[in-house]
Amino acid sequence: MAIDFSTTYMGLTLRNPLVASSSPLSHKVDTICKLEEAGIGAVVMYSLFEEQITLESQQLDYFLTHGTESYAEALSYFPDVGNYNVGPDEYLNLIRKAKETVDIPIIGSLNGVSAGGWVRYAKLIQEAGADGLELNVYYLPTDPDLPGAAVEDMTVDVVKAVRNEVNIPLAVKIGPFFSSIPHMAKRLAEAGADALVLFNRFYQPDIDIENLEVTPHLVLSTSDELRLPLRWTAILYGRVPVDLAITTGVHTYRDVLKGLMAGAKVTMMASELLQNGLGRIGQILQEMESWMMEYEYSSVQQMIGSVSQKNVAEPAAFERANYMKVLDSYPRMP
Repeated sequence: MAIDFSTTYMGLTLRNPLVASSSPLSHKVDTICKLEEAGIGAVVMYSLFEEQITLESQQLDYFLTHGTESYAEALSYFPDVGNYNVGPDEYLNLIRKAKETVDIPIIGSLNGVSAGGWVRYAKLIQEAGADGLELNVYYLPTDPDLPGAAVEDMTVDVVKAVRNEVNIPLAVKIGPFFSSIPHMAKRLAEAGADALVLFNRFYQPDIDIENLEVTPHLVLSTSDELRLPLRWTAILYGRVPVDLAITTGVHTYRDVLKGLMAGAKVTMMASELLQNGLGRIGQILQEMESWMMEYEYSSVQQMIGSVSQKNVAEPAAFERANYMKVLDSYPRMP
């Protein structure tokens, strides 16, 4: 029995639900070709950061500079653009070359916080031939006078502004810290999002206690981190009119299957491929095929949303009602 791995994601047809999420893997066309050869279903390009766009025009957005003591000091927090990823023009050329070279969908990625820093390059990414665009809204509010509603409005305004300027499919990658994720998901869908990507990872700084310095510290994900996006994917499935993608904690074939059953159309991975190589793509697909044959699944479509909150026998398992049950299940001290 042949397994049909195909899926659709925000209107795009993918040969399978494995997507390479935004990472250094898409920095070169040669690597994108290798991803395609390894069997990946689609590639999300490395993010073009708003800081790169604003630095190009010698301006920093209000939300970026607010609270800093000086322009020069603010610039010191960002890596040298010449040594970090590529500039805006090179980024667009990278998309063009990728589209000329591979047949799988290429999805552009913008990382920023303000409408002004996004709209122009959203249009240019579309013109470069990208099949879709992922907006990674990465904003950490630090001002005690800035209410949560203002942060939500800012995010929705960005999506509306971009949606008004581009026609290609639009995904929004959000964090898990909104007070009501379902309501925020609904607002983003109404603003024009075709898909939601759950969740971006807010990289946490570390402290060098000897030198009294704050140091960047990148930690790759593990499968344990899958549970948070898995839960919210299962809750949102069938309740918000957008496709869902899981992008944190996807490392094994079981992670992929869990994501699909929760309601994701695609599962995105980067850490696993960076740690263990592109050969993992084929291995995961083979393991998925073996499992699906054993349990008599003929297609990916059969399992999408099958264990979502909407479809399980005990929907409270995804809610607070399960909290005491989980705690009570832990072995008691003698």
